[in-house]
Amino acid sequence: MIQYHYCIGVLFLVTTILSYSTMQNNIKMFENHPIEVAPRVWWVGHVLKEDAFQCHVYLIEQGDQSVLIDPGSLLTFSNTLKKIEQIIPFDHIRYFVCQHQDPDIAASLPLINAKVSRNDCTVICHGRAAALLKHYNIDIPFLLVEDLDWALSLPDRKLKFIFTPYAHFPGAFCTFDEKSGSLFSSDIFGGFTKDFSLYAENENYFEALRPFHEHYMPSNTILRYALEGIKGLPITQIMPQHGSIIPQELVQIMISRLMELDCGLFLHENTMAEVVRLSEINKTLRDINDVMVLSTNFRSIAAGLLKITQRFLPATSLEFFSILNTDQFLHLTPEDRFRGKIAQPPAHLKEMITASMEEWYSKRSMDSTVGALVQEEGQLPSLILPLSGDDINVTGIVVIHLSKTLDHEFGMKTIISKLISPLQVAVERETMYRAMDMDRQQIYDRASRDPLTNLYTRFYMQDTVQRVLDLGERDKSSLVNLAMIDIDFFKRINDTYGHNAGDTALQTVSAVILEEVRSSDLPIRLGGEEFGVFLVGATEENGLHFSERLRQKIEQLKLPEPLDKETITVSIGLAAGKSGESLEDFIERADKALYKAKNNGRNQVQRAEG
Repeated sequence: MIQYHYCIGVLFLVTTILSYSTMQNNIKMFENHPIEVAPRVWWVGHVLKEDAFQCHVYLIEQGDQSVLIDPGSLLTFSNTLKKIEQIIPFDHIRYFVCQHQDPDIAASLPLINAKVSRNDCTVICHGRAAALLKHYNIDIPFLLVEDLDWALSLPDRKLKFIFTPYAHFPGAFCTFDEKSGSLFSSDIFGGFTKDFSLYAENENYFEALRPFHEHYMPSNTILRYALEGIKGLPITQIMPQHGSIIPQELVQIMISRLMELDCGLFLHENTMAEVVRLSEINKTLRDINDVMVLSTNFRSIAAGLLKITQRFLPATSLEFFSILNTDQFLHLTPEDRFRGKIAQPPAHLKEMITASMEEWYSKRSMDSTVGALVQEEGQLPSLILPLSGDDINVTGIVVIHLSKTLDHEFGMKTIISKLISPLQVAVERETMYRAMDMDRQQIYDRASRDPLTNLYTRFYMQDTVQRVLDLGERDKSSLVNLAMIDIDFFKRINDTYGHNAGDTALQTVSAVILEEVRSSDLPIRLGGEEFGVFLVGATEENGLHFSERLRQKIEQLKLPEPLDKETITVSIGLAAGKSGESLEDFIERADKALYKAKNNGRNQVQRAEG
């Protein structure tokens, strides 16, 4: 008991002088002293220097009914024993809880077997673990958690055993101390830690948990099942076998993140045995998924996937070609911020897009990846990846532009093959959207463009011109003039040469109108041989010059047979928009000026009155 009080004094002095973070990292102190992590709950482990796989041992001090949880290995037990005896005599330990049978936590059992002198000691474990632990050839009897009805009563508290099958072995379980709220979590919540820290300091500790669970836990389904049995407990801290103790403020954060973690890395790739490498691949896949789910447009997707690609390739940019139909390709490139345009790919790329997937795998793919390295003369290399929606035909390609030449054996097959699927989804989705946009545009164009003359229709005019006039109401400097145009003696052309010739005359006049208007003007086919041009931002004098120039150019047209002997002329009525005037009244004033031009002899321009 003198040793016990000495230890308490030392701990009080240490915790008074040292800050919380300093105490965590004072390795020398951990080498020599136990740490009370909760009332009558002690960390009695040993720090193995330069070992990312630290193994912890915990003592629940209960007089001669004390409990040692996961006794430890042959590497650590001598130090653990020294720490225990600073708190209680070793013979006060009655229960040795082995939450599983691995040697890092149970190899010390023969040493314990040789040291115990009392007859009521027991090893508490699961029946599946007992079948393996007996091979340590110990005399201490086994007490199975299933026979205890998953609980153990102690002098001042009760331990509850939580079954967590297959995490990581069939008979795995955790131990919950109801009095202190401490969860002795076995392998769950364990972590690989580069530098020893008894306590996890912040949320970044999850990055230590990630590779440990990705490697040790068979699947997310199994891990979630185990966590479901844990997350409802009133936990104040989690004390895993490996890594760091998780304080209360981080408990739910770690639980929720582990719930979503993809595990069973060895299922993904049977040729890579290195845990860190597998973890990096898994993290890449998870980040790719996040990009696909969280990005709102293709530009964001491309930027996110480029950033991920740059982790393992000297990539400078991504470029995409996708088949729209038999002779059209959608080109998505960072130069136009991935807005997309219809463009023919270069010949060497077009050949790749029109290949079959069988050709890719038999002729183009490198042994170390599914892509093809291409380097045109005088150009930096590119890695070309095929995209296929049915695994039979290539429907597009990804061009990964590189800053330097790659070794053909750069060994990125796993990651690149996983990258292709989300790229396929992203490009396929974007191609579908663009195809739908093109279809909508065609439908809109059919409604807004006259198919014979390519001028806007009266339907389009009703909406668009009204918005222009409304703008003029808010901005008095926004002037609008309307030139109403009618082909002179058009009926005679139809009657003499037929309607095909009449259509030719309409198309010829429309072509001149389209040539003369500015991008801001709105040329309309109002019906029959009558046209209108809304001159936006033009003064009345500008409108007069435009109308006269247009009249002269039409008169000078050289027409094809059978109209080669004919001269086409037009009459034009010009009106300037008035404040508060409706579109119907505006058109009516221009129409009256047009009829004035016709009545005065045709082939002339007349202004509207007023």
